[in-house]
Amino acid sequence: MPELVEVTAGDPPELWSSLGFTVQSGRCRIGTVDIVLDPDVGKGIRRWSFAGGAATPAAIEGLPTEWVDGPGEATTLPHDNGVVGIDHIVVLSPDVDRTVEALAEVGFEPRRERLTDTYGSPMRQVFFRAGDAILELIGGQTATGEGKIRVFGLALTSGDLDATVAHFGERLHRPKDAVQPGRRIATLDRSAGSTVALAFMSSAPVTTKHGGDA
Repeated sequence: MPELVEVTAGDPPELWSSLGFTVQSGRCRIGTVDIVLDPDVGKGIRRWSFAGGAATPAAIEGLPTEWVDGPGEATTLPHDNGVVGIDHIVVLSPDVDRTVEALAEVGFEPRRERLTDTYGSPMRQVFFRAGDAILELIGGQTATGEGKIRVFGLALTSGDLDATVAHFGERLHRPKDAVQPGRRIATLDRSAGSTVALAFMSSAPVTTKHGGDA
């Protein structure tokens, strides 16, 4: 199974520093994933890197892709905004079936699928495990074209969402219930300056299983 280890985003490092991320030498480590901050690549997330994979093409559905030998290690550097990991990376496709096939060729296996109108029109979501993060593929319920895939943004896990909300103030939209039961999510306003769509989620609730003697 491929594991996401790096993405390159077109934001300047100083912007992410101002958002409360710990940035060193143009890189921001979140969990096991490095965010490379390089405004010269253009807006948004323009390329990604994985460890593992059944095949190692230089691009997946038109998105530049690099393959490395091993996964990264979880960071111990704290972020002032409370972020502790990447929950999921959101990828948009004009043809979900085509992209599912392309992902399967490099070793991704669909874990779950749902239909939704959360985004204002009928959409299809397919979820894949990509190491510590989830790859969430979104597109129309029918193919809409032959274009490339595009990374829409990142959903980041906060160790304390209320503290994260307090950190960002008016730059963060009011939290709402997430699709995942027991979790909340708040999105960063565009006025904050990032070209990457960022959302912040509360941690997954701890569940306790009750049963007989161990």
